[in-house]
Amino acid sequence: MRKILIYIFSAFLGIVNGQQTYIHCGKLFDSKSGKILNQRTIVVENDRIISLEKGYKKSENNLETIIDLKSKTVMPGFIDMHVHIEGQNSSNSYIKKFTENKTDIAFDAAFYAKKTLLAGFTTVRDMGGTGVNVSIRDAIAAKKVPGPRIFTAEKALGTTGGHADPTNGRRDELMGDPGPKEGVINSVEDARKAVRQRYKNGADCIKITATGGVMSMAKNGQNPQFTIEEIKSIVKTANDYGMHVAAHAHGDEGMYRAVLAGVTTIEHGTLMKERTMNLMREKKIYLVPTISTGEYVTKKAKIKGYFPDIVAPKAAEIGPQSKQTFGKAFKRGVPIAFGTDAGVLPHGENALEFIYMVEAGMPESKAIQSATITNAKILNMENHLGQILPGFYADIIASEEDPTKNISTLKNIVFVMKNGVVYKN
Repeated sequence: MRKILIYIFSAFLGIVNGQQTYIHCGKLFDSKSGKILNQRTIVVENDRIISLEKGYKKSENNLETIIDLKSKTVMPGFIDMHVHIEGQNSSNSYIKKFTENKTDIAFDAAFYAKKTLLAGFTTVRDMGGTGVNVSIRDAIAAKKVPGPRIFTAEKALGTTGGHADPTNGRRDELMGDPGPKEGVINSVEDARKAVRQRYKNGADCIKITATGGVMSMAKNGQNPQFTIEEIKSIVKTANDYGMHVAAHAHGDEGMYRAVLAGVTTIEHGTLMKERTMNLMREKKIYLVPTISTGEYVTKKAKIKGYFPDIVAPKAAEIGPQSKQTFGKAFKRGVPIAFGTDAGVLPHGENALEFIYMVEAGMPESKAIQSATITNAKILNMENHLGQILPGFYADIIASEEDPTKNISTLKNIVFVMKNGVVYKN
């Protein structure tokens, strides 16, 4: 009778304090050191890690749930710093802007969010869409739909006719004259207003298109598109509102201006010159290389009719240079943050970036660190994400093999836990 009462009391405490889960890890990637640890037990309660122990542990009352990952390699959930969660590139992407409602975009976003989560990416930074990205972020946070934790830029900022001008390529009566509310600026004053509008709309960070781009309906994919004064105004205003700035850039002059103005990350950086690499290293500004998307658009540019005629030559010219530039930047000491541009690249294939980074000369452990501890720091979440330690969110994933020896194993993530909830096992 006494044993039964003790069991009931212990079970009651488990309900009150939260059911504990013990994860037995054959190998565990320590993202701070970049080393593999053997035979560890992660203890999870509610949405947090409460303990990391040597060996395979059990509780004294045996009331815990045990997850056996003794044959796997366990890692913190990955963080992708450049996705577009609302959609995915296809041969009819451009016509969809005129046929899809926001409800259609929302259902697509929920689908792509789940694919991203199941690929092992438990956190992403969304780099611009229609504003539905804010709603999907909130729906995921409220546990209405499964998906990664989202930090979003809401709508990217551009100049008239620039890469983020939403009316590029339209006929005269549809072109109009979008302004700061729509994310289009042409002065220092416009810059301040556009940032404040993004804040009002629910953005977590700011993205600018410092140069032309590949996928937009504009002929130049690399010219500078902001003055340095405009970028400085954006950075200062964003910082006032607790946001950092990411700068899309392919051509060197535009990204050099962005680095001088104090952005936090350069996205793509495809045609980066040594002067910009040196300045980024000096100012500790991160390159988000998105090599996998460069490789993807290079292949698609060879398919006649896949891209509009104005886009295909840019994809063929800029895409092939991503990996080579990344290799040079890494060797020169430019800080690297993991990001894919998924949405151009198919969602769920984010792990391809690891393979390309390693092929370009980055050690496997460094590539994994770029997607964990490094990205957590950029998001000011270094005490919550990117490591498997007590007090951190229980964002935990696993692969079949040791990725420090075979990086391609990350294409097949076999276990996903986010906030203490198992989504894939």
